[in-house]
Amino acid sequence: LRTTEFLWQEGHTAHATEEEAMEETLQMIDIYADFAENIMAMPVVVGAKSEGERFPGAIETFSIEAMMQDGKALQAGTSHFLGQNFSKVQNITFQNEKKEIDYAWTTSWGVSTRLIGGLIMTHADDDGLVIPPRLAPAHIVIIPITFKSDSPESILDYCHELSDELSKINYHGKPIVVEVDNRDIQGGEKTWGWIKKGIPIRLEIGPRDMDENSVFMARRDKGHKDKKSILRSEFLETVTKILDEMQQELFHKALEQRNAATKTIDSKEEFYAHFEGNENGFVYSHFSGDPAVEDQIKKDLKVSLRCIPIGGTDSVGKCIFTGKTSEKLVLWAKAY
Repeated sequence: LRTTEFLWQEGHTAHATEEEAMEETLQMIDIYADFAENIMAMPVVVGAKSEGERFPGAIETFSIEAMMQDGKALQAGTSHFLGQNFSKVQNITFQNEKKEIDYAWTTSWGVSTRLIGGLIMTHADDDGLVIPPRLAPAHIVIIPITFKSDSPESILDYCHELSDELSKINYHGKPIVVEVDNRDIQGGEKTWGWIKKGIPIRLEIGPRDMDENSVFMARRDKGHKDKKSILRSEFLETVTKILDEMQQELFHKALEQRNAATKTIDSKEEFYAHFEGNENGFVYSHFSGDPAVEDQIKKDLKVSLRCIPIGGTDSVGKCIFTGKTSEKLVLWAKAY
């Protein structure tokens, strides 16, 4: 995750006003959150970083924080409001409306190949990858079962005709992508290869399926034992609904796992006991924002303040570490 981030999607913008730059910063973290949740099916918490966790030189850093299956946090994307700090150092200037030379207000934002690790650790199971349909490079694999057939060519024709029909169906603005796997290898090896790759839907078609004008379907999100026969016509009519259902169920499964491993803690003693007991997961607590306390917690427990969530956590209370007034709950976790 942290040592192989060799590919980045990164952006830098320059603006005439502070307001425009902040609007861009928040827009980008919202775009990352939308991608994580609606394409990757990976629930995230959007929030601002504490002073000690901000990008060096940034005035504000916003992040999306995801929880992996082991309960650890993953910073899945960031967006930085840099103010005029970098433009003054790098002499990024423009002529404003008053015909005066001024320093630009800049932003920086990015995600990386760390998201691939996030995808694996959010959805994968003991059988291998599980890829959400809206992200999958291929949606369906058709596996011809020809070894018991007197006419294997007819089964292959049936599979290719079905593939052509499926490829004409629109799924979220693009055609459904279908693979027909006619490799001359053992069926078990072929099937397990696709299971491990995480392709959303697997269709096995043999002589009986062809005779009954049906398909034998397995959904990757249901595990390798969940299979059923379905009429070809019904499958063609419902395939996009099935894919959308898989997308939503993967998101809700990850969300339920996160919720089950999330708690609010109201005392320092309980906070330390939780993490010293090798517990992971997300913990919300009131915190006054003292950097020295934050550093001490990191040294004592290897726990970091992941973010100060935007919305939903505003409630005046007392910091569980200092007793000082706290205006909202913050999010803590052990992280990758």
